[in-house]
Amino acid sequence: MTKEHVMAALRGVTDPELGISIVDLGLIYDVRLGGGRVDVDMTLTSSGCPMGRLIASDAEEAIRQALPGVDVAVRVVWDPPWTADRLSADAQRILGYDS
Repeated sequence: MTKEHVMAALRGVTDPELGISIVDLGLIYDVRLGGGRVDVDMTLTSSGCPMGRLIASDAEEAIRQALPGVDVAVRVVWDPPWTADRLSADAQRILGYDS
């Protein structure tokens, strides 16, 4: 189990409003592994995001499916605040930030 395995699982989780991976949106801040456990700190593009709980739940489920038998905790954090600078090149292109 590596951070790359976790990130690959999270890449399959999309923001339901934007249809873009939470990894490409830059929402994943930290992944910690150890003792059969995965802890993820993530954020949302806005503190008022109505889909926040669903996205965090989808992230937990994606990790559980990819890495059966591990304990998973996904925590939504607000510091540092998310900015568009965290977008991947693909997300920038899709959202029109590359013009």
